[in-house]
Amino acid sequence: VQLVESGGGLAQPGGSLRLSCAASGFSFSRYYMSWYRQAPGKERELVATITTTGGSINAADSVKGRFTISRDNAKNTVYLQMNSLKPEDTAVYYCNTRLSFHDYWGQGTQVTVSS
Repeated sequence: VQLVESGGGLAQPGGSLRLSCAASGFSFSRYYMSWYRQAPGKERELVATITTTGGSINAADSVKGRFTISRDNAKNTVYLQMNSLKPEDTAVYYCNTRLSFHDYWGQGTQVTVSS
């Protein structure tokens, strides 16, 4: 299993970024996918989860209405569209999936929101 995130960087408050996670080594379309984030000095938190058929579950109230998770099963890729970014969205964002009760993680991509 390999998960590779990309798309992070520096954004201004109110700006947008789209994160991508390219997955390989498993039957991507058969598994839920999630995005987590971890800010400095804080625990890792669940941002959003997407079902195998594309139904999204935004776990964090702080991102509802601003972040959208989606997937392209033909490309084995999951996305996180982040709009109306705030400084408190600054964190390392991780892609995740769970196979046979084992969590797999990408290396993370840094998102910094600052003027």
